[in-house]
Parts: sequence; structure tokens; C-alpha cells
Amino acid sequence: MELTVTKNELYGLIKEAVRDVLKEETFSLFLKSVPAMSKEEMEEINKMYGKPSRKRKPAFSETIGI
Repeated sequence: MELTVTKNELYGLIKEAVRDVLKEETFSLFLKSVPAMSKEEMEEINKMYGKPSRKRKPAFSETIGI
């Protein structure tokens, strides 16, 4: 089996793959930088501000088929 890809198509595929990896790594680093919260801290926050009165629904939702 042989596949023919132009230079521009290959460049675009590589660029998109690198962009995806950078997004994933950036998000991973962001999550690692957020400090963990203990149960006591969460209870203190709930005492100070109370729990949310209701869950919010998304303002917009769309399903995309792939």
C-alpha cells in the first residue's frame, strides 16, 4: 500500500499534531500548578460562602458527528 502526500499536506499534519501536543502539555502543566484542597479547606469555604443554590445549565450546547 502506498500513500502519496504533498509537502504542504505533510507540513499541515505535522503542524496540527504539534499544536495538539502543546495544548495537552500546557493543560497538564496548568493542572499540576493548581494546589490540592484539603477537606477542611473545602468545609471552611462552604461555611463562608455556602454551597451553590442550584446547578447551572450550559448556555449553548452542540453535538458534532465525526
